[in-house]
Amino acid sequence: MKKSTASLTAALTTAVVGLTAHAAALAQSNPPPAGVVNLSASASLDVPQDWMTLTFTTTREGADAGAVQGQLKKAVDAALAEARRVAKPGEVEVRTGAFSVFPRYSNKGGITGWQGSTELVVEGRDMPAIAKLSGTIGSMTIARVHYGLSRQAREKVEADVAAQAIAKFRAQAEQQTKLFGYSSYTLREASVSSEGQQPPVMYGARAMTMEMAKSDGAPLPTEAGKSTVTATVSGSIQLLK
Repeated sequence: MKKSTASLTAALTTAVVGLTAHAAALAQSNPPPAGVVNLSASASLDVPQDWMTLTFTTTREGADAGAVQGQLKKAVDAALAEARRVAKPGEVEVRTGAFSVFPRYSNKGGITGWQGSTELVVEGRDMPAIAKLSGTIGSMTIARVHYGLSRQAREKVEADVAAQAIAKFRAQAEQQTKLFGYSSYTLREASVSSEGQQPPVMYGARAMTMEMAKSDGAPLPTEAGKSTVTATVSGSIQLLK
């Protein structure tokens, strides 16, 4: 058995050495092509945000887990009923968010009660209608406000920015071709990527404004900003004489 194992090990070692030598020979016979230049170009565009996400939340606590869960369900059902009155696909969309119930423990490790929370998310392009819900939903309070781009707006902007980045890439390729003393070039490879920067707006510093809006039924003050969409083209060209 030991002899067979030794023979197998020797055979594997010989195979590995042979493959390594073959790879080295291929590398020597096929050196990297000359006249290859790596390039990268980017373009950015600031776009008005057209999508608003308003997250409501509420918490309950008590001695019985079932009772806490029932209170949370009652609160979110009431908020859902109010939000569904203005729901419209693409304009005002409504969905439930996180729902959790967990125990509270004493210093000795025993369960002293239960606490839970739930969320309702309202989002869409109709910002005035969404903001108005802040004054009509009374069973939950505002947790977060976020502004961004709708899928349609993002797709359109990404296409425009990508075209700008590609144009810059081509301009760079032509410039480098001339600077290196070549007459033309061919594209060897290229990749296009895009990303958007739209920091979330946390609704915390304006808590008093929120409470005033809820007390008199006034809509939440809203002011959308801009998102920066960036496209990057990376690749390489082959210079030709």
